[in-house]
Amino acid sequence: MLSIQIVCIGKLKEAYLKSAVEEYSKRLSRYCKLNIIELPDEKIPENLNPSLENAIKSKECNSILEHIKKDSYIVALDLGGKQFSSEDFSAEIERISMESSNITFIIGGSLGLNQEILNFCNLKVCFSKMTFPHQLIRVFLLEQIFRAFKIANGETYHR
Repeated sequence: MLSIQIVCIGKLKEAYLKSAVEEYSKRLSRYCKLNIIELPDEKIPENLNPSLENAIKSKECNSILEHIKKDSYIVALDLGGKQFSSEDFSAEIERISMESSNITFIIGGSLGLNQEILNFCNLKVCFSKMTFPHQLIRVFLLEQIFRAFKIANGETYHR
């Protein structure tokens, strides 16, 4: 069974987001082994400057790297990444699963990911050019992974 790991910066605070994550986690249990790792986010000061921003992103990204499995195919969610239709995303997950039995998705903090970790990734994916709270993106990602499995299995969820 495919193992999917989501490594993300920040804890979910809102009950409705936690509920959505729980629901999609339960739905996904039919298709894959899912593991979500929440890492603490760094406090962003009011007087943020480029140097401080780089230091915060570096600290968060180092924390992420400590939790990535060595044999995993690594996908970063990034505004500069490739955009997929749901059907293409499903095909991409199928393609990746032929290469690796482990897929790790990375969701950075509110400042994003640094270039070091982006260079380390096998694929960068962008859900939208719009800006969304990174906590909400976790729900989007889980829903799209679930939809990808439904599409791949010819099931009726995707309409």
